[in-house]
Amino acid sequence: MEAPRRQRPAGVIEIESAELRRQVERAARGDAAGLRALYDRLAPRAFALALRILGARGEAEEVVQEAFLEVWKRARDYDPARGEPAAWVVMITRSRALDRLRSRSTAERTAQSSAQEPREPAASSPLEEAERRVARERVTRALATLPAEQVQAIGLAYYEGLSHSEIAARTGTPLVTVKTRIKLAMDKLAALLREAAS
Repeated sequence: MEAPRRQRPAGVIEIESAELRRQVERAARGDAAGLRALYDRLAPRAFALALRILGARGEAEEVVQEAFLEVWKRARDYDPARGEPAAWVVMITRSRALDRLRSRSTAERTAQSSAQEPREPAASSPLEEAERRVARERVTRALATLPAEQVQAIGLAYYEGLSHSEIAARTGTPLVTVKTRIKLAMDKLAALLREAAS
């Protein structure tokens, strides 16, 4: 039998809610400390919800990161008349987790249907083969200009199919650093490949 949950006095809830509203206001003004305070107070609740929906710790961590990034971007849109800050953050987290769950389900269905449909390899023309070879060479040259950490992160993400959390765990690198490396690498690769194509 589950132990009854202790109810917090109404005054404590009001004080906490007022404090969270102040932190949202700070975040809306671009104050990162306000977002950090919100994160410290609400991330455990958001993580528990995301984990319950997704059932995977790594994905839940990513969803919480995405949710608080959205909180940061949308802090100016927060309307206290529509609900408390904690409920707003939980709603954003729930939406992100459900989006992730739908995306995962779609990907799984696509993979299953692809596995069931036998495909005949399409014959490539010599021109198509030459174009693919040139494209591979461009990508290889572009990758050679990136720092080793970015190449490693890209390789683990795109060639081994690891999530950002899995890359962080394998390399012992903070999750935020992994995401930054991949983003910087992709931006630089896109610029280099555009430049090479022109």
